[in-house]
Amino acid sequence: MLREWPELGAFGVEWVRAWAPHAKQELVEIAKVMRRFPWMVEVVRQRPVSHPHPYMVEVYVARDGSEVCLTLNQLRTFCARNGAVKEVKLELEFKRYEVYEDKIRGVHRPKGLLVFSTTSKEYIRIL
Repeated sequence: MLREWPELGAFGVEWVRAWAPHAKQELVEIAKVMRRFPWMVEVVRQRPVSHPHPYMVEVYVARDGSEVCLTLNQLRTFCARNGAVKEVKLELEFKRYEVYEDKIRGVHRPKGLLVFSTTSKEYIRIL
């Protein structure tokens, strides 16, 4: 699996071996997104999270394309904007479904006080 999807190597060989029999399709989807956004590979390598569950890995894209966020678990989220990656606290709530890249995706908005921010955006969950 690592030969075809070397991006998964950022999580570690043992992690891939452990999950490949149970969540192969999810690992492929994670690898496709990591191939599309190469900064995610470096984030996973440099800031490892102890054995993230493949079903818990989420990726959100701002509707305007200005930001992409990778959530490895409920506590660690990394967002890239204008080439800079930083760890953020991103609390989103589901709003609706809509078609994005020929698939039905969930649209999320910030919750809590972030809703009142002038920079409040909608994010589309692509993974």
